[in-house]
Amino acid sequence: MPENKKQGIFFTVIMCLLMVTGMSVYNLLLHGDLSTGNFLKGLVPGFIVAFFLDVVVVGPIAKKIAFSLPFVDKNKKIQLILSISTCMVLGMVSFMSIFGIVIEAGFSSLNFSSYLKAWGMNFIMALPLQLLVVGPISRALLSQLKSKNVL
Repeated sequence: MPENKKQGIFFTVIMCLLMVTGMSVYNLLLHGDLSTGNFLKGLVPGFIVAFFLDVVVVGPIAKKIAFSLPFVDKNKKIQLILSISTCMVLGMVSFMSIFGIVIEAGFSSLNFSSYLKAWGMNFIMALPLQLLVVGPISRALLSQLKSKNVL
């Protein structure tokens, strides 16, 4: 876990970049549109929006909720990681599903049923991606850099 602002920024950048990469590939595969051009076209705006949401909106709210959950023992690191990660995924999927619909099909395609479908499809991929791949990789990279006193 990050211990200072520099580590926090590094961790957030790595986490967002890996999640946006994974979710972009997943969504492009779902829609049969995976190509280098489509991937790169969505990566930068997706990363910018995800980073902003993580830092300004979802991150602070998710951490507040996770730390206030009565069943989470704040002294057990794994419980904090799982609760924060789950709250983050719920928040980010909620916002980024809107972003995806608008980028893919425009504002006119944004309706309740398309949102629910996108939210469900994104959630079933985002939670395991976060818990099993992106989170562990991000924490391992942060840990390596901290041990070498780079951050």
